[in-house]
Amino acid sequence: MNHDTYDDNYIRGILNGVKTIAMVGASPVNVRPSYFAFKYLAQRGYDMIPVNPGQVGKSLVGKPFVASLRDIGRPIDMVDIFRNSSVALSLVEEALTLDPLPKVIWMQLGVRNDEAAAKAEAAGLKVVMNRCPKIEYGRLSSEISWMGVNSRTLSSKRAPIPTQGMRLSLNRVSFGGGDTSAADRAAQGKKDPT
Repeated sequence: MNHDTYDDNYIRGILNGVKTIAMVGASPVNVRPSYFAFKYLAQRGYDMIPVNPGQVGKSLVGKPFVASLRDIGRPIDMVDIFRNSSVALSLVEEALTLDPLPKVIWMQLGVRNDEAAAKAEAAGLKVVMNRCPKIEYGRLSSEISWMGVNSRTLSSKRAPIPTQGMRLSLNRVSFGGGDTSAADRAAQGKKDPT
């Protein structure tokens, strides 16, 4: 597989197909990228598991930290690697000892290890490298345009503002959408009387 570019359907299929995500390298520090990605994905209905041996005894958005993938004790669909490329191979090797195997190995932005990818793919797992599931989710669900980021999609139609319980284009329900009456009126296409 060419890991320099990914077809949107490949990414969409992964994000629609996984439910449980173990994020290796998650941080409880609320200014770290892993914190934002973890919280965002949890708010989109994914069952998130924070993996960080230095944080055991703490929790991240109500989810207790575990020390390693082996300590999870239940099936996981995706391993999200938020660590350096140099440790990706050892994390893939650990993931390949799990029973059942995860479906996906996802390496965050800046993380690429072709040897680890080849090993995971040889075992039948899907692999994504140098991408962030939070960004890909936002891009494919049109949420990213609400944040003022260019999605490279031209349209004269504005995407609806997410509301609590709204079904998003990636077959997920928003748990963190707008909950003000102004946001609800905008989502329903009604004009604000003020």
